[in-house]
Amino acid sequence: MMQTPLTMTQMIERAEKYFPKKQVVSRTASGIHRFTYKQVAERTRRLANSLSKLGVTKGEKVGTLAWNHHRHLEAYFAVPCMGAVLHTINIRLSPQHISYIINHAEDKVLLVDSDILPLLESCAAELKSVKAFIIMTDEKELPETKLSPVYHYEKLLEEANPEYNYPTDLNENDPAGMCYTSATTGNPKGVVYSHRAIFLHSMALGLADSAAISEKDIALTVVPMFHANAWGMPFAGVWFGTTLVLPGPYFTPKLLAELIEQEKVTITSGVPTIWLGLLKELDEGSYDLSSLRGILCGGSAAPKGMIKAFEQKYNVPFMHAYGMTETSPLALFSTLKSYQEELNYEDRLELRAKQGTIVPGLEMKVLGKDGEVSWDGKEMGELCLRGPWIASEYYKDERTKDAFHDGWLHTGDVVTIDEEGFVKIVDRTKDLIKSGGEWISSVDLENALMAHESVFEAAVVAIPHEKWQERPLACVVLKDAFKGKTTKEELLEFLTPQFAKWWIPDEILFLEEIPKTSVGKFLKMALRDQVQKEVSRKS
Repeated sequence: MMQTPLTMTQMIERAEKYFPKKQVVSRTASGIHRFTYKQVAERTRRLANSLSKLGVTKGEKVGTLAWNHHRHLEAYFAVPCMGAVLHTINIRLSPQHISYIINHAEDKVLLVDSDILPLLESCAAELKSVKAFIIMTDEKELPETKLSPVYHYEKLLEEANPEYNYPTDLNENDPAGMCYTSATTGNPKGVVYSHRAIFLHSMALGLADSAAISEKDIALTVVPMFHANAWGMPFAGVWFGTTLVLPGPYFTPKLLAELIEQEKVTITSGVPTIWLGLLKELDEGSYDLSSLRGILCGGSAAPKGMIKAFEQKYNVPFMHAYGMTETSPLALFSTLKSYQEELNYEDRLELRAKQGTIVPGLEMKVLGKDGEVSWDGKEMGELCLRGPWIASEYYKDERTKDAFHDGWLHTGDVVTIDEEGFVKIVDRTKDLIKSGGEWISSVDLENALMAHESVFEAAVVAIPHEKWQERPLACVVLKDAFKGKTTKEELLEFLTPQFAKWWIPDEILFLEEIPKTSVGKFLKMALRDQVQKEVSRKS
């Protein structure tokens, strides 16, 4: 067989050659913009040429602090295709964490949206490796800034060579991109992706039994482009000629609903909190979502009640998946087997609410205290993964030894696996509740609470207990129409038939909001602190 390298240059060049008329629909601060793949490909070459003129060389890092829009998409391909490394920076991190990861990655150039300048300026004095700042803006002139030297993105592109040729000596194992985890404790950890990993991961997104991304799709990428490469959707979408819809800054559930309706979106991707917000908007407004063939949900477990509401109330199919920064991120996808389609809806829902089966190309095992667990859907263990788009280490980080050993990534996620190979996340190892020597899953309790008609969000944490070591406490945000009406007793009564008596939370606190991480997951560490203060106050 021919040994042809699996590099990202093939992806953007294919889009330009075979899908020149297909569009990228980009929302920025000034409105909606439409670019063909022919235009995007030329602008991408111009950006690569501009970066090389600024002194960026092979293997050097180019950081981005930007929303989901066409300029960010151009950087997604320009940087790796010129041989450099794309470092997407989570703009929702603290200034301290942002300066840490820029310094740790040794970014040479930063591409930054104009509205994010104040955040970057707040930590600019700490930055050691950055030699230039490129500001991405719709305005003709640069905004005032303390940063220096600064360049105007569009003016750089105007002066660049549209015929720029990408280097032909790229190795498929060369680094192409990097992301940092959104650390709940300690500093964020860096993960470096190779051209080969991104190439193969993009192929996996096109498989019929995963997201099945294709040229026919109109894909609304809601998950941020700074969060695990927007789950790889921009890479796959460009390669396959998919129409991409990029929602830009400060979008709302209303804006998402309007984009789905106006652009006739067929598939969209995001975390559960996004879809809870959209569900609320759909309940209050009137939108045509008939174009949608699926909502792709990951990041944390999707409540069964939410899946059911989308499917039965709005006739929108729901797709559940699992991954993490370390897995590029697609690892599990919940697609029913043909004979499972014959089950009744509730049984199908039970299966599809799980994280699913391992995606082709990857391997997994679930390790309990005595080795691999039984495939009985009951015995718990830690999910371990390996494969061509799974990281093998953290970037220059001694914590590598904690997660990577014996040739496997030890995810820290506690799961069960049933006889059909469907994996169900029970909890993060640090979020499991141990009561009287037995484990209680906070995720199961949260999903059950969110199935109640009055509950908007729910998170369950452990509180210390003299006799039982730990007991579960539930924090609930009610929907506006039910505030002051739904009681603690009503919710406990709702849970009682679903769980063993010792699983039922000792207390339910009603909150206005639940603290979240920078990527929309419940921030259990902050919630525990908040709960402890509340419990102490009451006692």
